[in-house]
Amino acid sequence: MLRDAHPAILETVRQAQSLHILGAGHRSEKPAHQAIHDLSHGGWRLVPIHPRDVGGSILGRPIRRRLEVHEHPEVVVFFLAPERALEVVRELVMRYAADAMPLLWFQPGSEHEEVLEMLNEMGVLHIVDDCIVRFIQRHHLTAATTHNHEAWYLQVASSDNSGCSIWTVEHSLDSQAPPTSEVEWCGDRQDLELSEESVPRYIRSLIQPGEVLTEAAERLAA
Repeated sequence: MLRDAHPAILETVRQAQSLHILGAGHRSEKPAHQAIHDLSHGGWRLVPIHPRDVGGSILGRPIRRRLEVHEHPEVVVFFLAPERALEVVRELVMRYAADAMPLLWFQPGSEHEEVLEMLNEMGVLHIVDDCIVRFIQRHHLTAATTHNHEAWYLQVASSDNSGCSIWTVEHSLDSQAPPTSEVEWCGDRQDLELSEESVPRYIRSLIQPGEVLTEAAERLAA
């Protein structure tokens, strides 16, 4: 565990392209939701994750169901109960070697004694007893490489029980509630390019000669 202005922390946060915010859902009164607002002008790609609110959005950032296998997150922020944080860390430990683990940032109240002991033994960089929003504000940090807001993509099951699916491209910067229909997939351009789930793989398979992926996505939503 390292604290405050240690260069390894400052540089890891500054150089990160994405911040994955676990527990960030649609409810605006929750700290994780507010964190997306507080960090929205810092230049990072913000990735809210909340299983119950998947398919909704916070300021145009789609809420994902989970950390996908294709992702290699740089910073993972836990706005979770300790037991749930323990589950996620176990999944990450199974997925990555100790020297490839992301920076794990445990918001106050998300710490789990077993997790901290495990990470200390492994030598994995992690933070406790500090809020990432206050840390960034305190050190006047912004992302080294600015991520500009882009459209995001959503596929839901048809509400008429026809077995069809509805693919949409979402451009709004507003926050929106999760859809009432079953969410089959959602994500941003990076997810669409890299995800190995069936929906984005299918969209990629439909690219026509001379067409880029985002153009294909827009065409299929027309």
